[in-house]
Amino acid sequence: MAENYDYIVVGSGIAGLYSALLASQHGSVLLLTKGKIDDCNTRYAQGGIAAAIGRDDSTELHFRDTIKAGAGLCDWRMVRILVDEAIDRITDLINFGVPFDTTQGEIALTREAAHSVSRIIHAGGDATGIHIEETLSRKLMDSDIELKQNCLVVKIFEKNECVEGLKALELETNQEKEYHCRFLVMATGGAGQLFTVTTNSEVATGDGVALAYRTGASIKDMELIQFHPTAIHLPGVAPFLISEAVRGEGGVLRNAAGHRFMPDYAAEGDLASRDVVSRSILEEMTREGRDEVYLDVTHLPASLTSTRFPQIYRFCLDKGLDITREMIPVAPAAHYMIGGIRVDSWGESSIKNLFAAGEVACTGVHGANRLASNSLLEVPVFAKRIIEKTISKDSQPKESGRLQEKDTYSLPKREVNNKAKGKPNLEALKRLMWHNVGIVRDRKRLEEAADTLAGWQNYLPEARDRASYELESLILTGRLVTEAALIREESRGVHYRSDFPESLSRWQKHIIFKIAKGG
Repeated sequence: MAENYDYIVVGSGIAGLYSALLASQHGSVLLLTKGKIDDCNTRYAQGGIAAAIGRDDSTELHFRDTIKAGAGLCDWRMVRILVDEAIDRITDLINFGVPFDTTQGEIALTREAAHSVSRIIHAGGDATGIHIEETLSRKLMDSDIELKQNCLVVKIFEKNECVEGLKALELETNQEKEYHCRFLVMATGGAGQLFTVTTNSEVATGDGVALAYRTGASIKDMELIQFHPTAIHLPGVAPFLISEAVRGEGGVLRNAAGHRFMPDYAAEGDLASRDVVSRSILEEMTREGRDEVYLDVTHLPASLTSTRFPQIYRFCLDKGLDITREMIPVAPAAHYMIGGIRVDSWGESSIKNLFAAGEVACTGVHGANRLASNSLLEVPVFAKRIIEKTISKDSQPKESGRLQEKDTYSLPKREVNNKAKGKPNLEALKRLMWHNVGIVRDRKRLEEAADTLAGWQNYLPEARDRASYELESLILTGRLVTEAALIREESRGVHYRSDFPESLSRWQKHIIFKIAKGG
């Protein structure tokens, strides 16, 4: 017998927790998470939240910085919503109890790349994500929200393009159960586990995109994967994010010879946009035949480094590296999925009452290159609008005036020899995506990846447990990323094609995938 709720929220990061807390004021809520409540990427968000609250700042300036970073693909209306509603949503987080850092009684601000002024609000120095996650988790545990952990969603039910509920696998018992709802909010995060080198947690396996695509929802901008320029690169140490705010506070990038190289690549130097810095680091590493460059903060006061970035300082110290005295070896890593489930200005997908919030959603605010710390801001702004839509008596109109969008595609049928591609497994998938669909792409490697992924998809046995369902989702999500990257024959923002190195006006449009009728 299926259980019924007004709202079902899938995911326990900031997007899921915030959406569930708001929804609980208007009906019964079930929150499902495939791991524990604190298994999410939010905890790894070091930098903070961007908002124009400084005396030298304005929403107009924040708007312009976002549009500039987005390289021609931002939805201007969505960006306007983001910056205009930012201060109110920061106030909401403060009222929830998030302890943002202050200086002399005012919220402290720092600067990150491609922001023209300091506008990054942070908590615990570089522990913003943890503070938000723990604050909202405590609120949720004290609420009437029903929480089911270790519960993996495996299917979304819809009828006449309207959501009805879902099927979930209870991982501890391996039993499937159906849940019905009026409104379904997907807050499942990104797909960082597609790549060998990633700053993402192990739960970022593209589940939400894969579920939504198979249900018939439109998926948008999947070729746009943001690589963070600076993840620690030490033998035997998993990639650990070194916040962009480190460069915002004065850290500089140097090569093995000690040369500060970013001014050679961009006028903005170390504070150029993430895509520029990542490609510049890759070029510098290739030129020197090395696997890393160095982030230098040794010229900064040791007390500033240790107090402003306590997580980073302690992590490195535990690995035998005193960053107040030694440079940090760093290299780029897969970081953020810009594309995702296509939603309107109320967070609703192309399927009625199926909403998406956070990294799994493609709102259009990031364009082709996410401006640092806009992602955490995007969550409360659009999660709030999702709940407003669900309680509105009047049907909110669909927005107009979007950029011209590319014709909708479905994944092509590729005739491939399944056996020649080998048996699919997670490590092989990550290596394939990292080498063929990474920071720099070209047709030959993309075609090879597309053929291999299609072969693996055909070869997969029926999923029966968490690992097999996650691999299934990652392969489908990887196909969407790869096929979109093949279609976009230009370079724009985070998407760089060495065989098409220029940005072309005819590609100032979006690539949308939707499953073909009949599957």
